[in-house]
Amino acid sequence: QVQLVESGGGLVQAGGSLRLSCAGSGRPISSYAIGWFRRAPGKEREFVSAIRWSSNTTYYSDSVKGRFAISRDNAKNTMYLQMNSLKPEDTAVYYCAAGGRGLVSLWQNWDYWGQGTQVTVSS
Repeated sequence: QVQLVESGGGLVQAGGSLRLSCAGSGRPISSYAIGWFRRAPGKEREFVSAIRWSSNTTYYSDSVKGRFAISRDNAKNTMYLQMNSLKPEDTAVYYCAAGGRGLVSLWQNWDYWGQGTQVTVSS
């Protein structure tokens, strides 16, 4: 079992940056694929980014590619999402996840979830 707790959300102006953190406990997140999803009001949960544990291959949705960067610090058992050049359409609750398998862009393929952190980007 892995427990995940996000932090770092908040209110930022368009063009600004935020870094989300997700601290793991229970088991090392280095043993899992890790990822981030988001849910905007009235929309379904959307894939943002992921890293496979075996190859360290990273994946990004087209909407965030070039602006967001996923990383992890295994010594701290923590994953991060650096978000730059934020846009109002990035406003959502962001969730970290662990244990992804197969097609990582499908939220159904992930085992462990954090509680979410709100990111609001003002125009």
